[in-house]
Amino acid sequence: MNLISCMSANYVARQLNYQMTGGWGQGETATNLYFKPIRTFPLRFEALLKEIQDAGFDALDCWLAHLNPTWASPDHVEAAHELLEAYGMSIVSLAGGMGRTPEEFEAICELAGAVGAPVLGGGCPLLATDRELVIGLLQKYGLKLAIENHPEQNPEEMLAKIGNGGEGMLGTAVDTGWYATQGYDAAQAIRRLGPAIFHVHLKDVRAVGGHETCRLGDGVVPVRECIRVLVEINYTGAISIEHEPESYNPDEDLKASRSLLVDWLDEL
Repeated sequence: MNLISCMSANYVARQLNYQMTGGWGQGETATNLYFKPIRTFPLRFEALLKEIQDAGFDALDCWLAHLNPTWASPDHVEAAHELLEAYGMSIVSLAGGMGRTPEEFEAICELAGAVGAPVLGGGCPLLATDRELVIGLLQKYGLKLAIENHPEQNPEEMLAKIGNGGEGMLGTAVDTGWYATQGYDAAQAIRRLGPAIFHVHLKDVRAVGGHETCRLGDGVVPVRECIRVLVEINYTGAISIEHEPESYNPDEDLKASRSLLVDWLDEL
C-alpha cells in the first residue's frame, strides 16, 4: 500500500484560531512567526507532530512555514530531527514555494537532506530562469522536484514545464483539488501524466471554479477514480491528504479521509 501522509499546511489557519479572513498569506505569515523562535520551537513542533500522529498519520509533508530555511538554525533542524525520531515519523516531502534565487533554492535542498525528505513539492520560479542550476542542485542533494499544478489548467501545460524530465529529477506533484478548480478531471490528469508523477496531493473541493477544500468524497473531485487510476499506472509513491479549511480544525475530516483512502486502496 502507498504511504499515506498528512500535509502540515492543513493547519494554515491554526495560528489565527481558525479565523483566517485575510487569505493564505495571512496564515503563512502567522505560522512562520509562531514557529520561528528557537526557545519555543521544540514544544511547538512536537505539538504539531503529535496532532498529526493522533489523526492517524506516521508521515507528513512539512510545509515550509513550519520549518523554513529563511529562519531555521541548526538548532531548529536538530530539534526537528530528534522529534521526528522520537515519534517514529518521517517527512516525505517539503511543501511550498521553493525559492526564487539560487541561494534560497539550495537552502531548501540542504534542509530536505537534513530532515530526510526525498521530494520538494511545490512551485519553483527559478526553474524558468535557470533550469540547469535547479537540476544540478537536485542531483547534488539527491532530490526530486515535484512541481505542483497551481496555475496549470491541464496536464499538457504541466508536461511542457517538466520538459525532458531533467534526467529524472523533474516531475509533478498532482494536486487533485487544483485540477478540479480549473475544471479538469483529476483522474484523467493522473492517467495522462503517468510516470511524471512523483507525488500526490489528494484534495477535494466543494465546487469547480472555487478552492474551498473539504473531506474526501464530499466535493466534486472523483477521488475514488483518482485512486483507481493511480493503482492502474502502478504509482508507488506517497499520497498526501490535503485539506486546509480557514474556519475550523480539520482533524476529524483528516481522520475520515485517511480511513476512506485506506479502504479504497484495499479494495483496488
